[in-house]
Amino acid sequence: MGFLAFLVIGGLTGVFALVFYPGKRQPKPKIQKFLMAVLVGTIAALASSYIGQFVGLFQSGQMLEWLSAIVASCLICSFYAAVAK
Repeated sequence: MGFLAFLVIGGLTGVFALVFYPGKRQPKPKIQKFLMAVLVGTIAALASSYIGQFVGLFQSGQMLEWLSAIVASCLICSFYAAVAK
């Protein structure tokens, strides 16, 4: 997987977690929160991929790598959304 795939996976899960996380709703969240959510999601997806490859759970490009990137970015972004709101 390339960096662009991690950016898309992390960005989408970060923004979805920020928008759909229950809590106090703002009429229009600031762009800084969205960019931070994208950054946090991308870093989580990258970290889960590289850690999984280092430990030997999967190789680059396998379906388990995609799954671990999605799950890790969802968990970390949900935690970020809870703390940010």
